[in-house]
Amino acid sequence: MALDPRSPVIVGAAQVTDRVDDPTVARSSLDLMEEALRSAETDAGGAEAVQHLNAIGVVGGLWRYTDPGRQLAARVGADPKVTLLTSWSGHSPQMLLNHLAARIQAGDIESAAVLGGETNRSRRMARTRGLEYRRDYDTTLAPAEPFGDPLVMATDHEEERGVDAPVSIYPLLDSAIRYSRGETIAEHRSRLGVLWAGFNRVAVNNPHAAVRTPMTAKRIVTPTDANRLVGAPYTVAMNAHNNVDQASAVLLMSAERASAAGVPRDRWVFPMSGSSGLDTEWISERWELHRAPVLALAGERVLEAADVDVDDLAHVDLYSCFPSAVQISATELGIDQDRTLTVTGGLTFAGAPYNNYSGQAIAAMVDRIREQPGMGLVHANGGYVTKHAFGVYGDRPHGEPYRNLDVNDETRSLPKRPTDPSFSGKATIEAYSVLHGREGVPTHALVALRTGADARVWGTTRDSTLMGAMLIEEHIGRIAELSPDGVVSV
Repeated sequence: MALDPRSPVIVGAAQVTDRVDDPTVARSSLDLMEEALRSAETDAGGAEAVQHLNAIGVVGGLWRYTDPGRQLAARVGADPKVTLLTSWSGHSPQMLLNHLAARIQAGDIESAAVLGGETNRSRRMARTRGLEYRRDYDTTLAPAEPFGDPLVMATDHEEERGVDAPVSIYPLLDSAIRYSRGETIAEHRSRLGVLWAGFNRVAVNNPHAAVRTPMTAKRIVTPTDANRLVGAPYTVAMNAHNNVDQASAVLLMSAERASAAGVPRDRWVFPMSGSSGLDTEWISERWELHRAPVLALAGERVLEAADVDVDDLAHVDLYSCFPSAVQISATELGIDQDRTLTVTGGLTFAGAPYNNYSGQAIAAMVDRIREQPGMGLVHANGGYVTKHAFGVYGDRPHGEPYRNLDVNDETRSLPKRPTDPSFSGKATIEAYSVLHGREGVPTHALVALRTGADARVWGTTRDSTLMGAMLIEEHIGRIAELSPDGVVSV
């Protein structure tokens, strides 16, 4: 089978992890991305992949670089015709790679790099100790070309009602999953421990993982001083871990350019297809809190485009900021939750350089496919299991041109849950999470409710007796009273 010379191929990939104890000698985010870029070039067999880059795309971060791609280009001697900087969202790395792969397939460019990196660990350390840390922002550069829409996580009303933080929303989604499965609180907690222990086992063998300590399922879900409850049922060991200094780089070329550059064929990994889609923009409008129908549609389309069945996937990395995200995506994709669902160890154990977790996962997927040939799927998530991007990768060419599919046009007929911000009165509890402070004491509970008209409304409670009962007794399905100012009583 003849290979289309414009087919995009990944020729190099690299991850970088720093664990310095002195923040005054810590490297900057740009330093880490530069090392990742140079290491990816080495991974490509030493071909001059970096000097001739046509495009550099960087995943947006906490830092204040206006055009990090242009700064990196100056460091490595490249002169790309375009530099991109993504918006703030966890699905950005996969979206960016899909975009650049499609441009290579179209003949618009011949080579590109996808980069991301953060130094949150050393920055936090410096702040805690009152020390300076390195800043190498060149704010004189004109802004890079923006890529992706700005991420707005909540409406004004949602923010007023406390629907504004992943640490409270994702455990609330898990309560809806629990109820849909007919599980008791104890059964649910036990199952989550087993699920997350599978991620931990992968992280233990990942040299780039932030947490490589083996943890049993029981240890993961049991609250202790070192593993306190955050948003029940999640302990610290079930939350995304962003206190890392990490970066990644992925180099893409057209097959023709890779051959001309002398990249050994055994380094090639093929992006087969990509897809993206948006579930409801606001969590309040999600028809069911334990489902994500657009995730299912985008996953179905990306697999169809790659001509692969979900059961034929040798490797999978599902976005794993919290257990609910993994369960929802596995359910929607029809993936057995007993199989290995990550190639890194996930955001809790491998670590998450904020928006660039999936950049790390793609780099890890490249290594995994080279070591164990087969097909791999990466799912990237933004918002509250809201924004989705997929990539299918393989050790062999597909035989069809690469396609990057946007499924949003297919989703316009999907139902949206009505909302009623002015509602007060009796309503049925739909989902909830009890949030805890650093001392391990409940501070408040966030509650989603359904009115008699089946609209979704939100409330909170700080009643210690009610919160204590919510931790041990199922309260979904019970009738509650919502006051005009959003206080829930049962």
